[in-house]
Amino acid sequence: MCGLVGVVTSDEVGVCLYDTLTVLQHRGQDAAGIMTSDNGKLNLRKDNGLVRDVFRNRHMRRLTGQMGIGHVRYPTAGSSSPALAQPFYVNSPYGLALAHNGNLTNAGELSRDLFKEDLRHINTDSDSEVLLNIFAHELQRRGKIEPTPEDLFAAVAGVHDRCRGGFAAVVMITGYGILGFRDRNGIRPLVFGSRKTNHGHEYMIASESVALDSQGFSIERDVAPGEAVFIDVDGSLHTKVCTEQGEHTPCIFEHVYFARPDSLMDDISVYKARLRMGEKLADKLKRLRPDNDIDVVIPIPDTSRTSAVELANRLGLKYREGFVKNRYIGRTFIMPGQSERRKSVRQKLNAIELEFKGKNVLLVDDSIVRGTTCKQIIQMARDAGAKKVYFASAAPAIRYPNVYGIDMPSAAELIAAGKTEDEVEELIGADWLIYQDLDDLIAAAREGNPAIGRYECSVFDGEYITGDVDEVYLRRLENVRNDAAKKAKKKHKRTREHNIVSDMSTDA
Repeated sequence: MCGLVGVVTSDEVGVCLYDTLTVLQHRGQDAAGIMTSDNGKLNLRKDNGLVRDVFRNRHMRRLTGQMGIGHVRYPTAGSSSPALAQPFYVNSPYGLALAHNGNLTNAGELSRDLFKEDLRHINTDSDSEVLLNIFAHELQRRGKIEPTPEDLFAAVAGVHDRCRGGFAAVVMITGYGILGFRDRNGIRPLVFGSRKTNHGHEYMIASESVALDSQGFSIERDVAPGEAVFIDVDGSLHTKVCTEQGEHTPCIFEHVYFARPDSLMDDISVYKARLRMGEKLADKLKRLRPDNDIDVVIPIPDTSRTSAVELANRLGLKYREGFVKNRYIGRTFIMPGQSERRKSVRQKLNAIELEFKGKNVLLVDDSIVRGTTCKQIIQMARDAGAKKVYFASAAPAIRYPNVYGIDMPSAAELIAAGKTEDEVEELIGADWLIYQDLDDLIAAAREGNPAIGRYECSVFDGEYITGDVDEVYLRRLENVRNDAAKKAKKKHKRTREHNIVSDMSTDA
């Protein structure tokens, strides 16, 4: 999962992009990048790290111009290096830079086609670079010295004809403007908005509406599935649906975990959706254990707070903050290795003993992925003196990997894969485990926008809506995503870097 932004303004755009990326930091903590265009000259800064660490004053002084794009990344296949930081750039045609959120399920096939048929070289294993080169090739086929909006939309149509999966992207066309487009099912989010100035209208395209709010842009609407939005250098807006739309099926895990609660996605308030998750989970708890002995409800910060508050209200129970969070530690779900996740939990959270001692506590989290974190947190609650520790998940059991841009681990590393709820309960050490029902989770989101009839729920039900994901694909993905593969890849990278340094020393 990544965050992206594209802006066309009448003023210097660098600081606006930087401030927006800080607001989108929750969507990726691995790398950050900004590229701006200043009268045809491109300025780029990208590197591994948080936004505040990647960009210094000396970098910002160079990021001049009136339009630009930005990106925050976390690795969708476990890999991490400065070469994979975005935006990516190709010089032909026109000079194109792309920032991408999502995953192409046929990236391997496309990469081969680009080399053999389109005569284009791919320098990394990133599907974002594949997407950029596909778009570049389709645009170059138009053969125009100066592209029109219709040329850009035709190139996007070509992208949809060739690319499968879930994706949202912004592309900067040097000297012409910024283009945003979304996959035909609308799996990955994308929204655009405007603000009026003395020089006319300025526009922003971003992953979440909170990005627009932070810079004073008013939301126009979400980019529709299969639609492209183009803002030219004069600040004029052009839109077109570029492909036959599939069924609109946005990713429901955005509402569970990824998105900020103050965002609107497809006209659904993430905050309200999480409140409803808490209500429905409370109703299930009352059905299963009407005479429960819970003394206090305690959220695992931060994403679960909204659901936990409403659950406590619905049950008439005390709500307390039992954990203090170290805000200088990243989101453990996004961390690339299991050992790093284990190490970070105690650094990230500390229990307030007086909220646990002698009590039966219900801990509430947004979801359970590997189970490593919640197992340690349950033990922390017991160490703090809790008599019984119950655990509630605002999402159903996660049993399948995600293929549309979320780095869910391999199925073997998902604690609920192939297991019953009782088995998971025993593995995490809870006295009782309760999961949200999938129908209730869907209803919690759908209430915000009844027009959406279906959601992308593959991590819960194993149904991959693009129809091109089979057991062979999942096995291949597991070989890339499991922690052993990631460790081997890191070792190979270190060896290669060592050999390069050794060769340089020998040459000297």
